[in-house]
Amino acid sequence: MPRRRQRHMAGSGSDGTEDSDSSAEREQTNSSESDGNMPKRQRLTRASTRLSQSSQDTPDLKRAVDHDESPPLTPTGNAPSSESELDISSPNASHDESQSKDQANRDSDKDLSHRPKRRRCHETYNFNMKCPTPGCNSLGHLTGKHERHFAVSGCPLYHNLSADECKVKAVSREKQEEEVKVQEESNSRHATRHQTPTSKQSRYKEQVAEIRKGRNSGLQKEQKEKHMEHRQTHSNTREPLLENITSEYDLELFRKAQARASEDLEKLRIQGQITEGSNMIKTILFGRYELDTWYHSPYPEEYARLGRLYVCEFCLKYMKSQTILRRHMAKCVWKHPPGDEVYRKGAISVFEVDGKKNKIYCQNLCLLAKLFLDHKTLYYDVEPFLFYVMTEADNTGCHLVGYFSKEKNSFLNYNVSCILTMPQYMRQGFGKMLIDFSYLLSKVEEKVGSPERPLSDLGLISYRSYWKEVLLRYMYNFQGKEISIKEISQETAVNPVDIVSTLQSLQMLKYWKGKHLVLKRQDLIDEWKAKEIKRGNSNKTIDPSSLKWTPPKGT
Repeated sequence: MPRRRQRHMAGSGSDGTEDSDSSAEREQTNSSESDGNMPKRQRLTRASTRLSQSSQDTPDLKRAVDHDESPPLTPTGNAPSSESELDISSPNASHDESQSKDQANRDSDKDLSHRPKRRRCHETYNFNMKCPTPGCNSLGHLTGKHERHFAVSGCPLYHNLSADECKVKAVSREKQEEEVKVQEESNSRHATRHQTPTSKQSRYKEQVAEIRKGRNSGLQKEQKEKHMEHRQTHSNTREPLLENITSEYDLELFRKAQARASEDLEKLRIQGQITEGSNMIKTILFGRYELDTWYHSPYPEEYARLGRLYVCEFCLKYMKSQTILRRHMAKCVWKHPPGDEVYRKGAISVFEVDGKKNKIYCQNLCLLAKLFLDHKTLYYDVEPFLFYVMTEADNTGCHLVGYFSKEKNSFLNYNVSCILTMPQYMRQGFGKMLIDFSYLLSKVEEKVGSPERPLSDLGLISYRSYWKEVLLRYMYNFQGKEISIKEISQETAVNPVDIVSTLQSLQMLKYWKGKHLVLKRQDLIDEWKAKEIKRGNSNKTIDPSSLKWTPPKGT
């Protein structure tokens, strides 16, 4: 066994290893143990005997120590981490100790090739990697908690900050988080089921409202010139200047969100779940838009490792290169989604696509949606779902605006399983149109609907805004004296649970003398009406008369 003998030579005789002579001696010792004629003192190995003899020669041992002061090696070739890994035997050792050490040595010889190497540190850096931001030396981190960074998400220079400024902001954020935590613990001790805001919370809300009043004043001429100069100088290699475009309060909230997202990415990188240059699609070319992706989507590895994907905006087929996409578009006959067109008003249309009849299209739609949704888990099992795809038409075809899916048979009366507005159509009212359309279908079905949980961050914001608008519109048109949550639910098709949560957030629900009372807050109604008048006759609304749809009877 040459290989095993060579590994034993890497350590010393005192670390529990043995040579061929000692192994032969051990076989002889074992045979003598079975006869019971060998005294207990003679069970020591020859290696330990040589060690005890060499320990008597003090000058030689001292010279050896002076010559090499490095710690003895373990059988794995690493320095031992504790004294328990060193096996120093002597003739005075007891029989039990020598026997247990011999057994441990035999076990270590058997498992020698299977012992893993010990990790020396918890966090490792690859110093050959550099931040892609031009002029950055990879020092510092946006969170202020790390010494180095290797991605744009953690680059202080990209965010127009220095490493020291990031550390100062990190200390400030930690103090604020501790104060909020103490406040929440104090409130939880005295919390009731329907607690009204404290005076401190009311003052804070008023202060925030006062701060936000001047956020729409616009940039001055000098500020505009400064912003344009920064953009011309750095182009896309730096974040645009964000000062003076909104209130300081909102800007600080945005900075906190950036730091938190960067910290989450750094944790994933340290854990090895993501690496720089890993298989994640960074951008997609979709129609006349180039979109930056937000999350990972399980496209096939041969496509995901490219970093950039080319997608046909009509049939949603994904391709590897611009040339393949150009050839595909020349012969692609699709100009709108498959399925039945159930709604059309102006340029806006909605198509009902059956996941069972158009499986490939729906799977491609789910893969595309996962690039912009965090909680989506359904990609390939699309047969039990119906997809309602909203498009905007022009002379080239019907362009994808967004979609939502719903189960064909939902036992919990969910009217939406997944909902998405494409990034290029966000903040234009299309999200509320999709939500309103889903509730319109519930009204036709004579059911009360609710979205499936959990909602994404943007989805939760959109639904809360929609529920608030529906309730305030109902209150504005209500002329009676007593109002019922059940009546609101039947007329709007909104689930009573969602109505109650929205009323609580608007502080329009009170508990008094054993009853829940709905308060008609005229200030909120007037504020909503003023926004409606300012908005004017927008075409971003769903017209029930334009719906041509009957509920499906079976699957």
